[in-house]
Amino acid sequence: MFGLMVRFTCKDEASAAAFDDLVARTGELIRANEPGTVIYTVHRVDGRPLERIFYELYRDEDAFEEHESKDYVRAFLSERDQYLAATEVDRLDFVSGKGVDVEH
Repeated sequence: MFGLMVRFTCKDEASAAAFDDLVARTGELIRANEPGTVIYTVHRVDGRPLERIFYELYRDEDAFEEHESKDYVRAFLSERDQYLAATEVDRLDFVSGKGVDVEH
């Protein structure tokens, strides 16, 4: 398993709304087309209305690379920056968990 945790900070409320729309459109395509993407969740941060946290878990690094190669993901990556003031990315090495079917 391979994962990411990403914190996005939007520029303002209008940017946050546009970013959320972009995320929703992209998420539909991820759910429909990526069996190697085990978890792809987006969260608003309580008390910080301009922040979003993504938690992404992939079957392996190859599944992540496949995700990154999709046209709709590349479009998301190029469009998102206009809405963002900051991006923080942590790469995660899976140790254990509940809710995922893994042999580890």
